[in-house]
Amino acid sequence: MSLGPGNCAERRIVGILAIVAMILVPISYTPASAQPSAEAVIDHITPKTDQWEEVYVRSPAMGRVVQLDVLIPKDQAPHPTYYLLDGDGGSTEQSTWTAKSDVVSFFADKPVNVVMPVGGVGTFYTDWLQDDPKLGHNMWETFLTRELPPLLDNVLHGNGINAIGGISMGAHAAAALTVRNPLLYRAVASYSGCLISSRYDYGTVRSAVTVKGGNPDNMWGPAGNPEWDAHDPSLHLEQLRGKAIYLSSGTGLPGPSDFTYDPDFSYPVDTFNSIVLETVVHDCTVAFDEKLKANNVAATVRYSDVGTHWWPYWQAALHDSWATLKVGLGL
Repeated sequence: MSLGPGNCAERRIVGILAIVAMILVPISYTPASAQPSAEAVIDHITPKTDQWEEVYVRSPAMGRVVQLDVLIPKDQAPHPTYYLLDGDGGSTEQSTWTAKSDVVSFFADKPVNVVMPVGGVGTFYTDWLQDDPKLGHNMWETFLTRELPPLLDNVLHGNGINAIGGISMGAHAAAALTVRNPLLYRAVASYSGCLISSRYDYGTVRSAVTVKGGNPDNMWGPAGNPEWDAHDPSLHLEQLRGKAIYLSSGTGLPGPSDFTYDPDFSYPVDTFNSIVLETVVHDCTVAFDEKLKANNVAATVRYSDVGTHWWPYWQAALHDSWATLKVGLGL
């Protein structure tokens, strides 16, 4: 990987046009408000391997049982926890991190719990203002930041030190959750995320919701609602100061991994969309990087000379990010 952002002016234009096209997907929807009426509890646990479990948590805020793919160290000593979020290509059955990357083997020898929520596609892992006809009742922020940490610290022998990261939509969510809950997370990682929500008139956010059939007005209200700015990481940089920050992006140019394309492994489902999305991400990352530097907020930022919006590049970035994350986690 190289550290220079490169020049992607022509690809930006393509990306902007693509975002406009995506926004044309029909939209519709409303809030949900918020204090959990009871504590979250473990419903049941299904072992997958000696270090990988499916943990099912009954969440009062979410009003349902939420599945987590959880990786645990071999020993039972207290460890920090890394929350790792899916993007818009996730599923309702398994974290795409465990399905499409080497996350299980990569963390097998590392002294950290890894918690990967299942089923958050199109939601930005946030508390929605209203329930949505398609995406349902979502109180992800309450679940992830209030209900889950004390429960998992107890069950997984957590030591109260946390980091959070994610890909694409999940990268934005990780950054937004961090600036909104700065005391909870000591490190944050964005793998191919657009962390300036307002870029393209919030098109990157709105399109990620509408492409899953949801209505972004139900999430943070109509255009102009203060909730949109409240969830824009670029408007709250002071909350990131002093944290271990990792950002990564490709340029949108296909690389070697794209020529061994496997439709079952990638997201989105074709290389053209992967090129377009990563081009937009690159533009956002360069702009966010500039804002961090202008405000003297330190971060590790990696720009690949090549790289589209899919799993081989995110897996490589996960590996690269560990050096930054472990510092934030005190390891």
